[in-house]
Amino acid sequence: MDSITQAALGAAIGQAVLGKRIGSKAALTGALVATIPDLDVFLRMFYSSYDMLCIHRGISHSLLFGVVGALLLSLLLQRFKLFKSISLQRLWWFNGLCLVTHALLDFCTSYGTQLFLPFSDVRLGLDCVNVVDPVYTVPLLFGTLGGLFIPALKPHMYRWNSLGLVLSSTYLVFTFGVKMEMNDRLRNDLEPEKIRAQDILTIPVGVASLNWYGLASTDEGIYMKHYALFGEPFQQFQFFPQNDTLLNKLNPEVAETMRWFAKGFYTAEAVGDTLRIYNMQVDMRGMVLNRNPPAPTKGYFEFRPTADGGYNYGYGNMN
Repeated sequence: MDSITQAALGAAIGQAVLGKRIGSKAALTGALVATIPDLDVFLRMFYSSYDMLCIHRGISHSLLFGVVGALLLSLLLQRFKLFKSISLQRLWWFNGLCLVTHALLDFCTSYGTQLFLPFSDVRLGLDCVNVVDPVYTVPLLFGTLGGLFIPALKPHMYRWNSLGLVLSSTYLVFTFGVKMEMNDRLRNDLEPEKIRAQDILTIPVGVASLNWYGLASTDEGIYMKHYALFGEPFQQFQFFPQNDTLLNKLNPEVAETMRWFAKGFYTAEAVGDTLRIYNMQVDMRGMVLNRNPPAPTKGYFEFRPTADGGYNYGYGNMN
C-alpha cells in the first residue's frame, strides 16, 4: 500500500511492542522501520523504468528479508543508547513485525509482491484492497497519533492504539470477504453467457471496496464487467482481444517479462509502429469505451521503435 499507510501500521506496531519501554519514540521508530522496504524506489536512480518492474516489490518485500533484515537491523539498533535496555529477542520481534507486515499488506493489494524471493519470483496478490484506502489507514492514524497527542486520550493511549489495529485488521478481513462475493458473482455471470474462462480476477476500484472490476481470461481475450457491492452490475461484459502475437515484435525476454508482470491479464494494441500493453492486473481505473478501439483501462505500457531496431519503454495515460 502507500507509504503513509505502511508508516501508520509500523507506528502502531512500535507503540504496541516498544511503547512502554521507550515512550513516544516507539511509534516514530516503527514508522521508519516499516517504510524501509519501499526504499527500493530509490533504485530508479540506477535502473531503468523497465528494470524497476522486476525490482519494485522484489527482494525488499520478501519474507526472507523480513526475517533476516529484522535481525541485522536489531543488532544495529542495540548499538544506540535508546535501545540498549531492550532485549535482542524483543527488538527482532518488533522489526520483524514491521517488515513482514509491510510485505503482507502489499500482498493484499493488486500490484503483486514477490514474497518468496530469492527462491521464486512468482508475483502474489490477494487483490482485495486498493493501494490507497483511507478506510484502512485512518483508524491506525487515529489510534496511534490520537493516543499520543490528544490529552483526553493519553491516559488510555495503548487501548486506543489496540483499537486502531483491531479496526483496520477487521476491515482488511472484510475486504477479503467482499472479494469472495465478487468472485462468486463473476462466476455466476459467466455461465449463462457461455464464457469459458481460463482464469478470473476481481479487483477493487476506489476506497472502501465498494466498486470492483471482474475479469475473465479466455483463449481469445479478456471479458470485463463493472460490479458494485450494493446494487446491480453497471453494464454487460465488454470483450477485449488479447492480441498476444503483437508481443512477438519485442525481444522474447522482454515479452515474457510483460506477460509475467500482468499475470496473464493484459491486452496489446498497435498504434502505428508503437506497441501498447494494457495491464489490468496492475492498472484498473475503468474502461475507456469512447474511443476506437475501446481500451480496457486508462494506463498503458508503451514500446516505441528506435532507429537501431529496438524499442524505448515508457508509460502512458489516457485523459
